Amino acid sequence: MSDRVVPRVAVLWCPHWSVVVAGAAPNEPVMVLHANRVVAHSIAAGADGVAVGQRRREAQARCPLVRIVQHDAASDARAFEAVVQAVAAIVPRVEVTEPGTLTFLARGPSRYFGGDAAMAATVTRIANEAAGLEAAGGSFGLGIADGRFAAGVAARRSARMSEPVVIAAGHKAVADFLAPLPVRLLTVVAGVPAEFVQLLGRLGVHHLGSLAALPELDVAARFGPLGTFAYRIASGGDDRLPGTHDPPVGLAVQRIFEQPVHHSDVLVFVARQLAQELVDQLAADGRVCTRLLVAAETEHGEKSERAWYRSNGLSAAAMVERVRWQLEAWAQHETLTAGVTLLRLDPVEVRSDDGVQLGLWGGRTQADDWAVRAVARMVAIVGEQQVLVPAVQGGRHPREAFTWVSAVTTDLLEPDERLAPKSAPWPGRLPSPSPAIVHASPQAITVTDAAGCAVRVTGRGFVSAPPAALGLAMHSEAVQAWAGPWPVEERWWDITRSRRMARFQVLTHSGRLLLLVVERGQWWLTAEYA
Repeated sequence: MSDRVVPRVAVLWCPHWSVVVAGAAPNEPVMVLHANRVVAHSIAAGADGVAVGQRRREAQARCPLVRIVQHDAASDARAFEAVVQAVAAIVPRVEVTEPGTLTFLARGPSRYFGGDAAMAATVTRIANEAAGLEAAGGSFGLGIADGRFAAGVAARRSARMSEPVVIAAGHKAVADFLAPLPVRLLTVVAGVPAEFVQLLGRLGVHHLGSLAALPELDVAARFGPLGTFAYRIASGGDDRLPGTHDPPVGLAVQRIFEQPVHHSDVLVFVARQLAQELVDQLAADGRVCTRLLVAAETEHGEKSERAWYRSNGLSAAAMVERVRWQLEAWAQHETLTAGVTLLRLDPVEVRSDDGVQLGLWGGRTQADDWAVRAVARMVAIVGEQQVLVPAVQGGRHPREAFTWVSAVTTDLLEPDERLAPKSAPWPGRLPSPSPAIVHASPQAITVTDAAGCAVRVTGRGFVSAPPAALGLAMHSEAVQAWAGPWPVEERWWDITRSRRMARFQVLTHSGRLLLLVVERGQWWLTAEYA
């Protein structure tokens, strides 16, 4: 066990914050979708069987009257700023983990308010009033304990109980609190990889107490640094990741503007340059930033200062995203009387970078790093709004499976895993490999048989005759080989949005491999394979 003193921490957490931002009524079923999957839902929707991770179709089948809201991280962050400001007025140095969750050291505020219970009640009341949760029938959860992990678990229990949960100080009290809890909380609260937790379950370790009861040296020998970290927090010890420490003085990067800046786009562009500079400095020493302090100041002395935390390290894209959130929330909640003259990024906490093992087949490669550098160069030349990159969003058809997002708002090397669900793929989607060229607008074509008659597909998926020729624009091509049909029926329960179609893969004599779709008797060219 580490001899490092475990700080006493308070975690304020709102379950399904995106639903609060959507303005859900107390008894209204609401679900928030990201990449066509549920990422948050109201209490009423949960009572009808809606759960995080479900596909939209499955969730609607369980709760047909549910209101659907698309996830907007920037909107969540802007709305959460009201809560951050309210809590920061009575608590020093509030740290935002993500919209809906904030953390602060509890010992000082606890002494000021007369104890942990009194402080917890005051902070919870202020947060609920700032977010309007009392009128909506909800409540923040607030947990106080030694260590971020135990406090985060207590905050989740607090949200279910609708009252603060305070764990007594001391290692034994924290260990006793965590012992009967399931090991899946290592993933939910501490961000431990789900594969590691699943391995623990297969080995018969189902509770945190069971993990803590194992010999520490044996856990380290079997699981390495990740096992040591999980063992330490399950035992109620220090929950800072291995290699985490305070950085040396002088790593902060800042930009002072001679002319005040009034446009957020300019500030975000400068923030991208500062973030890349900071990340490069840390990478040269083999470190990543886990806690970042972002400060901005106007010509008239108006200030915005927030601490952001990410346990596995903040990439340059993640830093820029948080700067954008902070600036937009600052402008929305305060009336600024002058332009910004100072922007500073200060790494408050760093840790050693474990690196990434490049794979021989698949995974991250050197080509990926080159591509990221090329994208960054393009952004510097033409501006951040002009460079878009594809992001997976889910769908049965190639044109629906991806969307375009700004390159500076996404981490190109660490994609959001919610965008690529592996355990439950889209039913009826095309198998890999995906088409290399996807037409923005499908092209109308004709498909004929050997006799020159149009090829038709029946409702049962039978082809009237083998395709022999394709009519493409001003010319035709002979068909060398074809496969299909693969029928797709979508939204059969909605008359206005239902679709029935069949897909074919066709190889022409010129060597083109095409993806065709026939719908309502009309043939369309939708994509081409390389």
